[in-house]
Amino acid sequence: MNSFFSLVKTLFKAAIFFTLFAFALNNQADVTVHFFFGYQWTSPLVMVVLISFAGGLLLGILGMVPRWWQQRREAKRNAKLSKAPIAQATPAADDTLTHGL
Repeated sequence: MNSFFSLVKTLFKAAIFFTLFAFALNNQADVTVHFFFGYQWTSPLVMVVLISFAGGLLLGILGMVPRWWQQRREAKRNAKLSKAPIAQATPAADDTLTHGL
């Protein structure tokens, strides 16, 4: 059963690869990206899509970095608090056991 799922996973990865490969082969026409102040860049469409995707990933990661730092600081602070010795209460001499054991 495990080998069946491994085979399905491998076939799924191969299907994704060949789909993206076919996309890249079908989109080799040159496109011009116009920037501000008259700058322009001409490149194959698949490169423009790939660079746009990578730029989106980069912006997403940079947007998450402050939250990661905050969570890391909280985790360190919690780790320090959990390592601190816990003061245990000692029973007083006049305490009696009420459960009878």
